[in-house]
Amino acid sequence: MSDVKLGDSIAVNGTCLTVVDYSHSWFTADVMPETVDRTVLARLKAGDAVNLERTLRLGDRFGGHMVSGHIDGLGTISLLQKDDNAILVSITAQADILKFVIKKGSIAIDGISLTVVDCGADWFTVSLIPHTAAQTTLSFKQVGDPVNLETDIIGKYVEKLLGCHLPETRTKDSAITLEFLSKHGFSS
Repeated sequence: MSDVKLGDSIAVNGTCLTVVDYSHSWFTADVMPETVDRTVLARLKAGDAVNLERTLRLGDRFGGHMVSGHIDGLGTISLLQKDDNAILVSITAQADILKFVIKKGSIAIDGISLTVVDCGADWFTVSLIPHTAAQTTLSFKQVGDPVNLETDIIGKYVEKLLGCHLPETRTKDSAITLEFLSKHGFSS
């Protein structure tokens, strides 16, 4: 943290915050109401361990997946289970988050880029390798603890781009009809 500057972005438990004051061993950031509502930050107490990560610089090695620091919402740890040298972590979450969670896809939990090993209607599971468990706050978590969740941004863009073509978003006034497609060379 010795080279922190005013205006730098630092992710705290995966939440992108802007440095507004700092010293060699601490920094201060403003937190907006939207951030308080969507994250676990308001539940933190002085002395709580947090995951801190600086922003990726152009030219740095890229490991994991693209994480913006814009938290989608909260999940709740529902299972912690030892699996040989790994730890399985299951998390329950709301449907608006889970629609972007797929098996072998990526998710950020408290800012930690992880791979989904399994998922169901209201849950998903990741597997922590020993290094990740030792270097992050997930090793301190217990069943029932809330965590910040950020789903993969690619899925969100795909939904946005294809949204007008999904049955639940179509309206009677949609410009794309069977007649329109037939007129423009598409046939069924």
